[in-house]
Amino acid sequence: QDKDTKMTEFWLISAPGEKTCQQTWEKLHAATTKNNNLSTNSKFNIPDLKVGTLDVLVGLSDELAKLDAFVESVVKKVAQYMADVLEDSKDKVQENLLANGGKFFRQFLFLFIFKGVNQIDNDLKARASAYNNLKGNLQNLERKNAGSLLTRSLADIVKKEDFVLDSEYLVTLLVIVPKLNYNDWVKEYETLAEMVVPRSSNVLFEDQDSYLCNVTLFRKAVDDFKHKAREYKFMVRDFQYNEEEMKADKEEMNRLSTDKKKQFGPLVRWLKVNFSEAFIAWIHVKALRVFVESVLRYGLPVNFQAMLLQPNKKTMKKLREVLYDLYKHLDSSAAAIIDATMDIPGLNLSQQEYYPYVYYKIDCNLLEFK
Repeated sequence: QDKDTKMTEFWLISAPGEKTCQQTWEKLHAATTKNNNLSTNSKFNIPDLKVGTLDVLVGLSDELAKLDAFVESVVKKVAQYMADVLEDSKDKVQENLLANGGKFFRQFLFLFIFKGVNQIDNDLKARASAYNNLKGNLQNLERKNAGSLLTRSLADIVKKEDFVLDSEYLVTLLVIVPKLNYNDWVKEYETLAEMVVPRSSNVLFEDQDSYLCNVTLFRKAVDDFKHKAREYKFMVRDFQYNEEEMKADKEEMNRLSTDKKKQFGPLVRWLKVNFSEAFIAWIHVKALRVFVESVLRYGLPVNFQAMLLQPNKKTMKKLREVLYDLYKHLDSSAAAIIDATMDIPGLNLSQQEYYPYVYYKIDCNLLEFK
């Protein structure tokens, strides 16, 4: 499909049957495709439904409007969460959002819509919450393993042999030395306090700006050393070597990373299946709305043709004009209604602009990042 000319929205419209519904379809198709290619069209078949009384239809019209908004919100939530979960593979989102393998417009099963979609909404909340917690915990740990040498975890950097451990008199400190000041460090560290062990400093790690160095000295000289180091912009890091703690950190990181990988596949599969279910439910609601509005607008016996149009981006205004010319004669019967001060629920005048034909937009641009 040519992305520049095709819209990601569809117009679902209906018009009364002329001699036959087929004739209504042919007339629309000819007017919108002959010479001007304003839209790509297909019939939108709605099964014969039981009509009921006018009161019931008017009530149903309002209920369906609410249901439509709810189902659309769930469809968009599932689509957006799919995009969030796929993270760096956002270009793969569209192929994962093919409702029912792309056949969603042709199949009608009467689902118990609200119950089904509400269940999807609740399941999504639970699954998203569990996965987001896992992802958040992993990100927190990853942040601890990155960032500045003053704050980041050192579990992957320092080794047991970098420290003098279990000594009554000696202690090893870790010092962050700006690269610009490294020559000063080499010259001065042994004299920053009394009782620094000569040649006890090594560079253990470096990032863009600094070196991480160790230095061993007598415990009672630590305060003096820290104080003097600050004057040279050498930062002594508050750090106790604890093998058990560092091992636990690493294990937690591995566990979270494995759990996230394990949950990713099933979660994406669940999102694909339930996006499809929710989208089909949404199209069913649109079909029900077209049926109810068409009966309220065009009267009985039921005789209308529903049609799905995919407008071309550059000629939308022209398409509106062609549709108006085709169906403006319907307005003579609707004129009295439009002039009336009372709000006719079947027309949904308060919710959207009015056209002489029944019209609903299906906006398939479901993702914020697009």
